[in-house]
Amino acid sequence: MSEKLTPLLAQYRRIKREYADTLLLFRVGDFYEMFYEDAETGSRALGLTLTSRPHGRNNRVPLAGVPAKTLDTYVGRLVAQGFKVAICDQLESPSGKPVVARDVTEVVTPGTLTRPGLLDERRNNFLLALSPSGETAGLAFADVSTGEFHCGEVPIQSLAEELQKLEPSEVLIPKSWNPEPRLLPAGPFSLTRLDDYYFTQDFSFDKLTSVLGVANLDGFGIGELTEGICAAGAVLHYLEETKKSALPHIHRIAPYTSSDHLLVDRVSRRNLELVERLRPVPGKAGTLLSTIDRTRTAAGSRLLRRWLLAPLLDPESINARLDAVEELSRADSPVKTIQSLLAKVGDLERVGSRVALERANARELVALKNWLSVVPDLKSALASCRSARLSLFRDSIEDFSALREEIEKALSDDPPVSLTEGGLIREGYNDELDELRSLSRDTKQHIARLQDDERRRTGIPNLRVGYNTVFGYYIEVTKSYLSQVPKNYLRKQTLTGAERFVTPELKDYEVKVTTAEERARTIEYDLFVELRRRVGQDVDRILALSSLLAEIDVLAGFAQAARENHYTRPVVDTSTVLEIKRGRHPVVETFLDKPFIPNDTFLDTQDEQILIITGPNMAGKSTYLRQVALIVIMAQTGSFVPAASARIGVCDKIFTRIGASDDVTQGVSTFLAEMNETANILNNATNRSLVILDEVGRGTATNDGLAIAWATVEYLHGALGSDSGTRSSEPEPLTRIPQLPTSPPRPRTLFATHYHELTDIAVMLPRCRNYNFSVKETKDTVLFLRKLMPGPASKSYGIAVARLAGLPVSVIERARQVLADFEKGEHLSLTRLVPSVQRPEHRATPEAPTKLRTADSRGLEEEASEFRRSAPEDDIALAADRPADHPAIVRLRELNLEQLTPLQALNLLAELKRLTE
Repeated sequence: MSEKLTPLLAQYRRIKREYADTLLLFRVGDFYEMFYEDAETGSRALGLTLTSRPHGRNNRVPLAGVPAKTLDTYVGRLVAQGFKVAICDQLESPSGKPVVARDVTEVVTPGTLTRPGLLDERRNNFLLALSPSGETAGLAFADVSTGEFHCGEVPIQSLAEELQKLEPSEVLIPKSWNPEPRLLPAGPFSLTRLDDYYFTQDFSFDKLTSVLGVANLDGFGIGELTEGICAAGAVLHYLEETKKSALPHIHRIAPYTSSDHLLVDRVSRRNLELVERLRPVPGKAGTLLSTIDRTRTAAGSRLLRRWLLAPLLDPESINARLDAVEELSRADSPVKTIQSLLAKVGDLERVGSRVALERANARELVALKNWLSVVPDLKSALASCRSARLSLFRDSIEDFSALREEIEKALSDDPPVSLTEGGLIREGYNDELDELRSLSRDTKQHIARLQDDERRRTGIPNLRVGYNTVFGYYIEVTKSYLSQVPKNYLRKQTLTGAERFVTPELKDYEVKVTTAEERARTIEYDLFVELRRRVGQDVDRILALSSLLAEIDVLAGFAQAARENHYTRPVVDTSTVLEIKRGRHPVVETFLDKPFIPNDTFLDTQDEQILIITGPNMAGKSTYLRQVALIVIMAQTGSFVPAASARIGVCDKIFTRIGASDDVTQGVSTFLAEMNETANILNNATNRSLVILDEVGRGTATNDGLAIAWATVEYLHGALGSDSGTRSSEPEPLTRIPQLPTSPPRPRTLFATHYHELTDIAVMLPRCRNYNFSVKETKDTVLFLRKLMPGPASKSYGIAVARLAGLPVSVIERARQVLADFEKGEHLSLTRLVPSVQRPEHRATPEAPTKLRTADSRGLEEEASEFRRSAPEDDIALAADRPADHPAIVRLRELNLEQLTPLQALNLLAELKRLTE
């Protein structure tokens, strides 16, 4: 037998069936309720008390609810936990109806948020869709809260990188697609699968042309992007389904291509701490974004973040920004006035989008009016600017006086948040509303006059006219005066000491008053909706203004940061020269309580392509490496840089390999992670790239690591590869996406290492130079001078650094003894390393140990004599028995030890070991 439901629960069940994959928040009076399984799930997720309500005999329905006034808070918590939330509202007044009409007015998901309290104002909230096809994937993303919409096509192998750069909140993919984890790794986004139909070309083309109001898509520059169009159609479909409305503020789509921007891959963004710290420090931001962010508007802050994650490649566009920053950074510029005016402007983008989506309330329209009132003053402040970019912005700012006046005329100065409780519309805006309000406002005086009139007419001195929500208006008479009650009084209620009555005239007045209040609220709501609709017709202009103000905000912030931090304008051109004079780390210098020690840098692809940088830990190598990359990023973003001067030949990619990392859950060791990162660099760097390598090969045995580091430098120099001798040194064109190199590239490279043997490579490779961070050593300690000097470091100072770290004195002293023995070339036996241990009896085997120490031009001869001094007699006898024509003996006789390089010596040792096995 089927369950017999109340009308309300039947309505709930019907709506829930349509939104089965969501948590349904069902409006009932002043609460949004959850029933059945949703109540159990929602109460656990939100920490609510799970209650129930009776339904039939011996049956109760699970129930949990949240107040309507705090809906955003609870929705935000649910969405943050990965839930999709369907909001079901009452569509009519509940008065006199057993069940009011209800329906879902919005589905809230991570990628479709528009409610101000649920969004981070400093970053975009992108919904992104992927449409795979062979080696290519269509990619489209939109921020419904700002109206931005882009689509493009990217190599499917680079999807993970694009997701890291765009930071979407939600990703849409076809149901039939099961991508490998390396293509679509788990991330801080929600993954939603849609029917494949919504990714088809016919559906998507029709959806895009319909929403954008065009016959074809060629005018947007995406007509040939078949898979990009498929992804864009899925985005629009999903937004329409969740927002339950048209998308009038999404009226254009822009092509997206990575080739327009400097590529800073995921590892490099993390290593350089562009927008997020590797290890968050409480109370300290410590990112490049936080260091240079002087924006005054939310849209400006979001734009700055996007700029830092995708710097420009075109020198002309970069220099247009730099021209504006230079003008605003002058002492007589209007930058302070501009910034003070911008500080009065709220989030035009998101409020404009809420207006278009018919979600904005009266307070947001009043705020919009106040923000628009700043625009004329801002345009005046830009009047003296002459740079091309600022002049364009000034001339593009439109007149919004008519829109401001309309909002000012219609809305009260401080309207309520609710749109149904009255108080929205200004007095004098609508005659009928004013009359109804007057009637409601005069009620108290009318009741007071009626009470006085009835007292005089009846002679009852304590007669009282009152009101309650149950009985409405009434006349109350104490029992001692009941004999004086007129015949037209109708008994309404009996109390302990009094009786309550009504009269036909009082009842008519009550109907008139209550009807007036309800009618006034209805008129106010209708007037507001009509006003919002008219404001929505100007949303395109509002969003365009927001875009202009955001860029002005970022450029003004760059100018302020330049003045405060003593930055200078870089020269940005198409050369491959990277020359920095007295460069500083923009973030580190803000944390120091003493002046930062600057350093110079010179790199190009002709003479000084690779710098081998040596020096002890704590000397400043890692800071230096990062500061060079950050200066390049700042320059190509359009910012001034922390240096006395800088010339930046545009970089197309920045790669960094710094520090140690692993992923034990995926079986990726520290060394494997290091090799993965190095392989990515070698396979993707071009002649225009900047490569930062710190300690390549340190995660494995010394000989292996040194060999890998050496070969890596040779590859980056162009000394390896079948056609390396004929490879052009000309830079890659900036206008196309660089392809995987068929021969080793020549990227500008900073290579920090502790392998002192690697410094010999500078003698062999003509574009390789040695530099070191200088150290002043005393008897007890070392002083790090933080200065980059020509030439290799003399030693590593590792023991001195260990002492600074607090290792026990006995360990430090013993380490010095062992190091001294190594440096004298003495063989360290087990007995000498651990004197208290008795040497075990040695048993000769055919594989007698002949562990050679290191490889320099003297090492082989010294090892032979050391071996004879320390080896047991039977080992020596075994060696004496070897024939004179043994391959190892023959090989040794052929050698000219004086001409061996360290790496050749290492390879020789490995060869000799194989020959003796």
